[in-house]
Amino acid sequence: MALIVVTTSPRVAPGLLSHQAWQALRSGPVLTGSEVHPLLPYLAEAGIVVEVVRPDPEALASRAAAETVVWLAEQDGEDFMRAVGHAAVALADPPLIEVLPGSYDLPGARVLDLVAVMERLRTECPWDRKQTHETLVPYLLEEAYEVLETIEHGDYPALREELGDLLLQVVFHARVAEGFDMDDVAAGIVEKLVRRHPHVFGSVRAESAEEVNDNWEAIKAAERAAKSTESSALDGVPMGQPALSLAAQLLRRAERAGAPESLSAAVGQGVARELFDLVRRAAEAGLDAEAELRGAARSYRDRVRTWESSEPTD
Repeated sequence: MALIVVTTSPRVAPGLLSHQAWQALRSGPVLTGSEVHPLLPYLAEAGIVVEVVRPDPEALASRAAAETVVWLAEQDGEDFMRAVGHAAVALADPPLIEVLPGSYDLPGARVLDLVAVMERLRTECPWDRKQTHETLVPYLLEEAYEVLETIEHGDYPALREELGDLLLQVVFHARVAEGFDMDDVAAGIVEKLVRRHPHVFGSVRAESAEEVNDNWEAIKAAERAAKSTESSALDGVPMGQPALSLAAQLLRRAERAGAPESLSAAVGQGVARELFDLVRRAAEAGLDAEAELRGAARSYRDRVRTWESSEPTD
């Protein structure tokens, strides 16, 4: 005989099962080891009787050897099912064991776990409970720079962890917020991406990355105009970012808007003027000025370390 194990995902709404799972649940006696299994109300509504039993690996394996049994697995019941497998192997005539996934995780479903964990931390952890948008800012910046560090070093295995730390900050801010939540954050960026990619989600044609970028900027400009009667090409530039990246972004925006070069000539004097000119030249050459400066700083750091290692010690 056989033991059909129906598994379900905690990230899929209870009751949303595959056709094969519904067929299996109607094919024979259905057992489960949890009287609070989230599927029970939906199975009862469908007229399927489920017998709640004490989880006993040997007893379940023996019953399945005598008749076909459907086991509605708990969502964290991997250890129990391994024990059932060992018990079945020990029988003289072991049952056939078939695992039938009743529901599957969609891509991105594990983000729901993070939202649930964050909800519990915000409720039960004293430190998480007292945080505000303002107190979280240093962590957001730190995690973003750590992501940058792994990319610059080509440490892609570490990038997975660092992206997780950065994602936590997004979920944390969404949980702290009043007036919106993580669903609203996700919905907003989805709407924006669809709106700004008409060549993917609409009828606009774009054959190159340059055309895509031009469309993107045109759509952004239209959005700014719709929000304000006094829109500027520089609207939306975050003024709190590091100075060199700020200057580079302002220059790029102004250049795309057709601003004359003479406007930048009147900016600053002395060292400030020289730095601004450096940023302007880097922008004209298509370089990331801050990345160039960061690279120079790293090179200097490496030279200092080489010098330190060559110095005699007492």
